[in-house]
Amino acid sequence: MVEQSSKVPITGPDEPAVTLSATGPVRTDTERVLARTLAELTGADHVPADGNFFTDLGANSLVMAQFCARLRKDPELPSPSMRDIYRNPTIRSLTAALVAAAPAPAATPGAVPAESAPAPRTPPDPVARTGRWGHLLCGAVQLLVFLGYSLVSGFVTAGGYEWVSEGSGPLEVYLRSLVFGSIGFLALCLFPVAAKWVLVGRWKAREFPVWGFAYLRFWLVKILLHANPMVLLVGTPLYVLYLRALGARIGKGVTILSRSVPVCTDLLTVGAGTVIRKDSFFLGYRAHAGRIQTGPVTLGRDAFVGERTVLDIDTSMGDGAQLGHSSALHRGQAVPAGERWHGSPAEPARTDYLRVAPARCGTARRTWFGLVTLVQLLFVYVPLAVGGVYIVFTGIPAIGKRLDPQTAVPARRELVTDALAVSLVLFCGFLLLGLVAMYAVPRLLDRLVKPDRVYPLYGFHYTVHRLAARITNVKFFAWLFGDSSYIVPYLRGLGYDLGRVEQTGSNFGTEVQHETPFLVSVGTGTMIADGLSVVNADYSSTSFRLSRVTIGPRNFLGNNIAYPVGGRTGENCLLATKVMVPLDGEVRENVGLLGSPCFEIPRSVDRDARFDHLRTGEELHRHLSAKNRYNLRSIALMLFVRWAHIFALTLFALTSVDLYGVLGHVVIGAYLALLLVFSTAYYVLVERCLMSFRRMSPQLCSIYDRTFWLHERLWKVPSNYLNVFNGTPYKSLVWRLLGVRIGKRVFDDGCYITERTLTAIGDECTLNAGSKLQCHSQEDGTFKSDHTTLGARCTLGVGAHVHYGVTVGDDAVLAADSFLMKGEEVPPNAHWGGNPAVDMPETGGPDGAPRATDAPAAATK
Repeated sequence: MVEQSSKVPITGPDEPAVTLSATGPVRTDTERVLARTLAELTGADHVPADGNFFTDLGANSLVMAQFCARLRKDPELPSPSMRDIYRNPTIRSLTAALVAAAPAPAATPGAVPAESAPAPRTPPDPVARTGRWGHLLCGAVQLLVFLGYSLVSGFVTAGGYEWVSEGSGPLEVYLRSLVFGSIGFLALCLFPVAAKWVLVGRWKAREFPVWGFAYLRFWLVKILLHANPMVLLVGTPLYVLYLRALGARIGKGVTILSRSVPVCTDLLTVGAGTVIRKDSFFLGYRAHAGRIQTGPVTLGRDAFVGERTVLDIDTSMGDGAQLGHSSALHRGQAVPAGERWHGSPAEPARTDYLRVAPARCGTARRTWFGLVTLVQLLFVYVPLAVGGVYIVFTGIPAIGKRLDPQTAVPARRELVTDALAVSLVLFCGFLLLGLVAMYAVPRLLDRLVKPDRVYPLYGFHYTVHRLAARITNVKFFAWLFGDSSYIVPYLRGLGYDLGRVEQTGSNFGTEVQHETPFLVSVGTGTMIADGLSVVNADYSSTSFRLSRVTIGPRNFLGNNIAYPVGGRTGENCLLATKVMVPLDGEVRENVGLLGSPCFEIPRSVDRDARFDHLRTGEELHRHLSAKNRYNLRSIALMLFVRWAHIFALTLFALTSVDLYGVLGHVVIGAYLALLLVFSTAYYVLVERCLMSFRRMSPQLCSIYDRTFWLHERLWKVPSNYLNVFNGTPYKSLVWRLLGVRIGKRVFDDGCYITERTLTAIGDECTLNAGSKLQCHSQEDGTFKSDHTTLGARCTLGVGAHVHYGVTVGDDAVLAADSFLMKGEEVPPNAHWGGNPAVDMPETGGPDGAPRATDAPAAATK
């Protein structure tokens, strides 16, 4: 019997090419070349075939990513992925795995015929892109829309205030506030619906270039949907009815908890009894290679969509199907009826993610809850909001005396003193009353909802739970205290069980959320980066249950992790960025976990331990004290920056009131426009001043280094104003002002960049909603940062995450919800995807997208 072979030509620096067979010397010679490549990267004189990359050779994920990238540049060499590296952490085992996975040609050993050799990858067909003038025209129209919206809002607001102020007595003021507020609320809700049907009609599966006329209609509908107050009603039956009014086909008993508003609603189909958890993307569109592509998202009856998931266009789930937390369906994937899938891209699994028993929650209960919510909104919250504004305007002397026509106009010099007084009262009042409310009200509400008890949705207990969750998840205070020692007493005050804390000064980042703080336990010595979502509530379409989530001691949790009830991790674990926390199998201890679905990696490497001497004894005490003093100054500085911003806006507001009698209602519209322009310029200037108008440089340092403390200070500069510019040419302009090296006509639909001056983005790149460029990592006590570069015309999918030290070639694509690890190099024209990302070309459809029938193959790749 003659065994078939895989041809792998190996060429050394001064050696002739050697053709190797899979059964002969292939392993020996491949081992030799792989060992030589790794030795060059690590500086080692010799790399033993059985030496572990991490424990014996002291390599780390960055070095191994560079190792993979170097092999990938030679088409004659095997190309391992990071998953291959971690599963086969020696030269010998890696070579055996790669040789075994190599496809065997049909021909007998010998020269490979040219016609049977793999065809080289060619660039995708060029797509029509909008040129410079179309880009400028689009920006001009978007600016006019914003100015027009501000002007109309100013006229309506001023007219409404004047009418409400004419009321005599509290009852008439309330009634007028009720009428004006209700009409305004309904108008804000109904106008996007009318605009959608007039401008678009029914959404259909199609594609069109960004910055063109079709895109302008799409953008206008999108911003109206995102700006309308119905977003506040996510998690209620009213929100489902609203999506139906926009054209979505949604069955009975559907529960939607995600605030990510679908735009192409006619392409959304959700069967009865389906539940969609929070922080999920099901937009019905994506931006790809300079074009907007729309496509259907179809969910069957009684389906379950987990926390932090992404449903790309042309995806579907059958009746009773489940998609786990931290997972994604790539374009063309379909989960068959009754099956459970998880991972990014999703693959078949056995884990049951629907973990709470159903409860009685029929149509009558949902109708009653919706009606009560609407009555409370229109008769309580809206009149209080409108009347509250009236009381503020008339109750604050600095404003009231300017609105009273019988009072002489105050001198201009009083503007500054009045603005100073008003801003201080408002800002300090918010801080004090906000903290009191956060610590007092949820503790009273917590007594009304018992842990581990199943409650029906849309009732008293559900309302109490939602109210407590909203109060305790105010982002301002976590942003203020995060990345410092002061986050620990803040979280303890909320209700977190932190046990005996080993203070590091960076125990928690600035972004942490939960369902309830009273059922969160974090073990001693654990550090948590930004983006943790503690999922301590289980939901079905009819019920919910709160349970305790316990994160073990001496853990490190990376960025953007959803940690659910029942997570199977214990002591001394490293949970990498965007990891999917396992819910079955043995409890993982003393290991690292990476990817979705997750697999084991080393807990730490030698390079990450070089600063361990700073984490104990007198060294820790001295450096921690210095860090605390620096962080305290950062907190004080950020409070001052926030107050100064409010002071400026108050000064502008009082000036507008002074000018109101001269210029009329147009002053209010001008103030709204000025608010955006000034706020953007202000925070850009603050950030650049903190950087002394210099650029960052790559770092490898301890968290007790002042360089890292400056990073923490920069992370406290507010950046939520950037979302206003999503989908407009002005987003790139703001990024450029912040120090990003960004090319021409970049389309940014909601990307976030952590280190602006370490990032370079090429011309005509496409950045989708929820994508992130993170040029740093902080593992235990070590901080690392480096440059990240995107070539021209690259595409980052929805929810994609790019780490530091990464280079992405021209025209490359990173699929939705993918995680591109540190140090990776993506070749030009490549299509990568997955968590962690690997080469994953789209196949099957006429446009390169996999067909639904190809889903199992695509999912398990």
